[in-house]
Amino acid sequence: MSDVAVTDRPVNDSLVTVFGGSGFLGRHVVRALAQRGYRVRVAVRRPELAGFLQPLGYVGQVQVVQANVRFPESVERAVAGASAVVNLVGVLVESGRQRYDAVHVTGARTVANVAAKAGLPLVHVSAIGADKGSPSGYGRSKADGEEAVHAAHGAAVILRPSLVFGQEDMFFNRFAAMAQLSPVLPLIGGGVTRFQPVFVGDVALAVARAVDGKAKPGAIYELGGPEVRTFRELMELMLREIGAKKLLLPVPFGLASLIAGLTQWIPGAPLTTDQVAMLKADNVVSATAVSEERTLAGLGVMATALRVELPTYLWRFRKAGQFTQLEF
Repeated sequence: MSDVAVTDRPVNDSLVTVFGGSGFLGRHVVRALAQRGYRVRVAVRRPELAGFLQPLGYVGQVQVVQANVRFPESVERAVAGASAVVNLVGVLVESGRQRYDAVHVTGARTVANVAAKAGLPLVHVSAIGADKGSPSGYGRSKADGEEAVHAAHGAAVILRPSLVFGQEDMFFNRFAAMAQLSPVLPLIGGGVTRFQPVFVGDVALAVARAVDGKAKPGAIYELGGPEVRTFRELMELMLREIGAKKLLLPVPFGLASLIAGLTQWIPGAPLTTDQVAMLKADNVVSATAVSEERTLAGLGVMATALRVELPTYLWRFRKAGQFTQLEF
C-alpha cells in the first residue's frame, strides 16, 4: 500500500535515478521522493531482491533496475532519461569485491562522471567521518570519494550524515540485541567518542530537498540531530529504552582492535578493526557547517530527537515487549 493518500496523486513527472536505493537509508529516500511526486528509478546490483520498494509509490512510480557502480555502462543505462541522480551506495564493512575504494571512490567517480556528461544535478551521500587523515579506511575512502565527485561534477551536492538511526539501523538494534545475550557491553575507547545521531527520515528528507533544488550547488552539508551524545550516553539511553541493566565495561582501543582483528572474519561479527579506528574520532557537525547553514536546518528540515523514535522500535527488545513498564 502506498504511503501517499489516493486523493493526493503526485503531479511531478520528473524521473530521479537513485543508486543504492534498497538499503537502510535508500528505502526512506525512495519513499520521500515518491511522496513528492517524482518517478523513481532505483538502480541496484540485485533487483530481484528489491521488489519491496515498489509499494512505496503508485503503480509504476517506482521502477527497479540492475546497475553496478563499478561498471560505467550499467550506470549510463540507469541514468538515461533521468532529470536528477542520487548516489547512496556505500559499504560499512568490506567483503568480496565490495571494497572501500571500489565503492566509495571509483563507484562515486563513475556516477559523477555520467551525471556530469548528461548535464544532470547530483546528490551524493557521504559521511561526517570523511577525512583524508582519518584513522579508518572507511573515513579516508569517503573523503577521497568526495574529492572524486567534485572533480567530475563541480555542482554536485554532498550530504554528510552523522550516525543514522531508525527502524532498521545497525547501531541501536545491534547493541540492544547484544544486551539480550550478554551481561556486559563494551565501551570502546572508554565510551568518550561523541556522536550527533540523525534520524533516517530526516536524512531522506534532506536528500529530497536537495533534489528539489533547495541546496547550494557544490556545497557540502553536514547532517546531525539535535543532540550530541557520547558513546557511553548512547548505550545508557538504549538500555533505559529496553529496560535492561548491564555493566558498561570500558575497553581500550588497543584491546578492542585486537579482539576485533580475531573475530571480524566471523559472519555477523559485531565489530571490525576499521570500525574501532572510526571510534577514535568524534562524529559531529562542525561549527563551520553550522555558521554557514550547511545543516539540516539549512535545508529546511527540523531534526528529530532520539527520544521520539527510539521507543518505536527498541520496544521489541524489552522483556514483555511494548507492555513492559519502564522505570525512568
